[in-house]
Amino acid sequence: MNRINPLYIALLLVGILLFLVVQLNSVKSNLNEVKEEYKTTKNMVSELRSLKNVYGNKEKVKKSLKRILNLSSLRSADIKQSSRKSGISFSSSNMDKKALDALMGKILNGAYNIEKFKVKKISDEKVSFKMEIKW
Repeated sequence: MNRINPLYIALLLVGILLFLVVQLNSVKSNLNEVKEEYKTTKNMVSELRSLKNVYGNKEKVKKSLKRILNLSSLRSADIKQSSRKSGISFSSSNMDKKALDALMGKILNGAYNIEKFKVKKISDEKVSFKMEIKW
């Protein structure tokens, strides 16, 4: 009477097998979710890398800003420029609207990280502005 019924052992093995199948399906679904997250993360990394190449190249930004400020329409605008470790700032206290339009046309069509931008109307033809570009 101390013997274990073989039917109980078979039932226990079937129960363990069903438990393992359920756990395997759960692990497979988790694996698929992780694969999808990996794909989205990989796409995001490549996007961020390309954005860093565009916005983070300090020398390229400096050269293009220098080229913009050397335009003939902006030479008479008396634009003051100050460089910092994290970026560059421009300001002018007396600038005509045409020069501001030319400057904004070039700046906004370029790939610059504009941190602050402030324009104040002085008269019908004159404005003052401050702008900070970060890299």
